[in-house]
This record gives sequence, C-alpha cells and structure tokens, in this order.
Amino acid sequence: MSDNNLIAKIDGLKSKFKTLQEQIADPSLMNDMKRYVQLNKEYKELEPILECGDRYRKMVEDYDSAKDILQNEKDEELREMAKEELAMLEEELPKMEEKIKLLLIPADPQDAKNAIVEIRGGTGGDEASIFAGDLFRMYAKYVEKRGWKLEVTSQSEGAAGGYKEIIFKVKGDGVYGVLKYESGVHRVQRVPQTETQGRVHTSAASVAVLPEADEFDVELNEKDIRKDTFCSSGPGGQSVNTTYSAIRLTHIPTGLVVQCQDEKSQLKNYDKALQELRTRLYNLEYEKYLNEISAKRKTMVSTGDRSAKIRTYNYPQSRVTDHRINWTTYNLPVFMDGEIQEVIDQLQIAENAERLKESA
Repeated sequence: MSDNNLIAKIDGLKSKFKTLQEQIADPSLMNDMKRYVQLNKEYKELEPILECGDRYRKMVEDYDSAKDILQNEKDEELREMAKEELAMLEEELPKMEEKIKLLLIPADPQDAKNAIVEIRGGTGGDEASIFAGDLFRMYAKYVEKRGWKLEVTSQSEGAAGGYKEIIFKVKGDGVYGVLKYESGVHRVQRVPQTETQGRVHTSAASVAVLPEADEFDVELNEKDIRKDTFCSSGPGGQSVNTTYSAIRLTHIPTGLVVQCQDEKSQLKNYDKALQELRTRLYNLEYEKYLNEISAKRKTMVSTGDRSAKIRTYNYPQSRVTDHRINWTTYNLPVFMDGEIQEVIDQLQIAENAERLKESA
C-alpha cells in the first residue's frame, strides 16, 4: 500500500538534510551571515517533512507486518489484532501521504516571517474609521490569544473614534503565513452611531498584510534615504508636541515614505521606520510573485489584489461571510472578539487543496 515514489523523495531529502547539517557545522560559514541564515531556514523546513517521512515508513512496515500475520499466522487472537491494525492503517496511510505531499510542495518563503498590518478606513466616512478601529481590536484580541506580540507603528485617529489609518507589526512564529489571509477589503453593514433614522449603512475598511523584511532581504544605502523629524501627535503625555521624536523616512529612488511616532525616543522611532521602509521595498518585488500565483489560484487568498472584497460583517443578522470560500457564521460578536481561527483554518484548507492541484 506504500507510495514508493514518496519514499524515494523522502530518501533524497534525507541526503540533502545531512549535507545541510555538515555545511551549518562549518565554522567558516559564520563569515557569510546571509548564507548562514538561508541554510538554517532550509534545515528547519526539512525537519517536519523528514519527521513525517519516518512515521510514514514505520506505518508502512506495520502494515506489511500485519498483512504477513493475516496470511501466515494461525493464532486467531493474533489474526484479530492484525485485522484491527490493518483497518486502522488503511484509513491513516492515505492521510499521511496527503500530508507529506503537501509538505513537499515548496511553501511560500514569506510564511515564517513577522507581519506588518495596515488598516485604513475606506468608503463610509466616520463609520469607516470606527469599523477600522473594530477590526484593529479584533486582530489585537486574536494576536493575544495566539501569544504573539503586537507593536503599533503609527496611527491617525478618526474624528468620531476608531482610525483613519493604523499600522502595526505582529511578531511571532509563522505570523505572516496566518495573517496574510486578511488582506483585502472588509465590508460592514450596520446602523451607524450617527444615524437617526435607524437605516443600515454599508461602509468598508481595507487591510493590507505585508511580510516583514529581514535584515538580509534588502540592502539599504543610507545615501538613498532622507530623514525628517517632527513632533509626535496624539496620546503620549508631556513629550507630545514638544520634542522632535517622530521620524519620517523618504526613499529617494522609489519615492516611498514611512513614518513612526509611536516611541518617545527618536532612535527607537528611526529603527522602526527603517524596518518598515525595508519591508515596503521588499514588498514591491513580492507583489510580482503574488500576482503570478493569483492567476493560478482562483479562490485565493494571498493575491496581489488588495482591493478585492473578501469579507462582509452584517450586524443586523449577526452574520460574517467570507466571499472567497463562501464561509458563513452567525456569531458576529464572538468573531469580532478575536475568534477568527476557524475561517483562517478553512482558508488554509482551500489554499492547500489548490496547491496540491497545481503540483499534480
């Protein structure tokens, strides 16, 4: 019942894994940090595949052994145990094969990275800003549940509450691979606080999730960056509007502008702004990759089109609908409290099915 082609692939990866171990152990590698980081990444990616491969090989051996007992053993008790084991393995082996096939497909190299998330109020005026604030609270709750860390980089508050724009970084294991599914336009249908007639209005906010660039992903030349300082605005105590701690960086060749005013220290704001600039430059190239895969994957998901409407939040019906996979729940208050894992799981399942189709 074993897939010999699968076992041959795993054996080939074992050889590569051993070579990587030898290369990483070479002291001279420390002179080339970029290569060291890359080899370590490859090493870590191979570990779960080989672990599953070992379990699969053991399952195949157990299957052959149980089959042999059924064919040659006369003891009824042993035969009965072998029958039970065969039934179990006949169910589990195909699942393990599917899992390994999926692991063998090269993952999006960005999935392991931290993420930069931007939420902007769109159509709908004050109500859009309020909804952008609701989305930020939803993600903050989700990040807390996952044990990740959230850092706000910059924010512009709405006149009636919420945010015209808020940008934040999420740090943790595999953050981008999870949050990337949130990129797109989120639409809300509800009676705004300012509505006196009780009519339902439709507003929207856009979410963009970017993989944070590592230090080795982008080489920045300081001559290409113009640095400006200005006074922070918003909450922050006595230092607000009195010290030039906020930083604005302009990348002259591309015209990209980023700013950070979250910290009281100019140096800390500069480091954060530099990291965001590096990420935005990196994402100019990454967008090309996203556009390529979006042409292949019709339902999905991690596409370059961040203007696509992906989800509707209908308050009168307590309904949340994800339009990419026709997924709906009627428990909107719980969803807005950060319980978004179920829809992310369903999106990942849908994308994995498409990736398997592509590889076939």
